[in-house]
Amino acid sequence: MPILGIGVDILHLPRLISLLNRRRSEAFATRILSSQELRTFQLLAGQHGEDKTEKTVRFLGVRWAVKEAAYKALYPIRPTWKEISYSSFNGATGAKPTLVYHPVRDDVGPANKLHVSVSHDGDYIYAQVIAEST
Repeated sequence: MPILGIGVDILHLPRLISLLNRRRSEAFATRILSSQELRTFQLLAGQHGEDKTEKTVRFLGVRWAVKEAAYKALYPIRPTWKEISYSSFNGATGAKPTLVYHPVRDDVGPANKLHVSVSHDGDYIYAQVIAEST
């Protein structure tokens, strides 16, 4: 299985918080999240009332970093924000994080398997994506 690309991204959360202070979190989320991610975000934001809690900011930050890393790994394919969907680790089921690319167009190339790893510590989120063709 040939590796098509590797992408990494690091996000400093205060940068994202600054961006969210200039616009509503819901508007930002609608712009960058897939429909599945947006539903999860809305549930999370609804649980906490204020839409800029630490959990909602981290949720958006992880997806931002993962998608930036995916763009780098998939180059020269240029997916839209909404064509990439991330699901985090599920401790209850043991399911590892997954990243799925749902291209809208048919002419997007051979990337059909994405591997993702995310780490966060304090004010930083790090994401790595490996794109391969099976």
